[in-house]
Amino acid sequence: MTPDQIALVRESFARIAPQRETVAARFYEKLFDIDPSARPLFRGDLRAQGTKLMAALGAVVASLDDLGPVLDGVRDLARRHVRYGVEERHYASVGQALMATLQEGFGPAFTPALREAWAIAYGALSGAMIDATRRTLADAA
Repeated sequence: MTPDQIALVRESFARIAPQRETVAARFYEKLFDIDPSARPLFRGDLRAQGTKLMAALGAVVASLDDLGPVLDGVRDLARRHVRYGVEERHYASVGQALMATLQEGFGPAFTPALREAWAIAYGALSGAMIDATRRTLADAA
């Protein structure tokens, strides 16, 4: 990511962070609309899950200059998600839901440049998780 893209993601995340509960709730609504097969993967309290989601996003956003250390934790998370039934295809649905949530939240301020910056950030995150998912499944085979 370029320094400008990192700044865009950080500034926009800072604007949505105060409404983290609402943002997380809208994200899950959109995710389940986009991919109803994802709904059974969430058995617990969605508010608690939303808190974890926003904390993870915050950690990634804060580490965009050097994702290496954060991605190790993300890979561990992906390996746990395999045990919960998360499949590689779910990462595309999550990305769609994230972008739709951001589009809704920012409206016209969700410019093509901001969309691209978030897409790159999510791509790095989901790429690491998909890689860990594939390795976990290959090791189990």
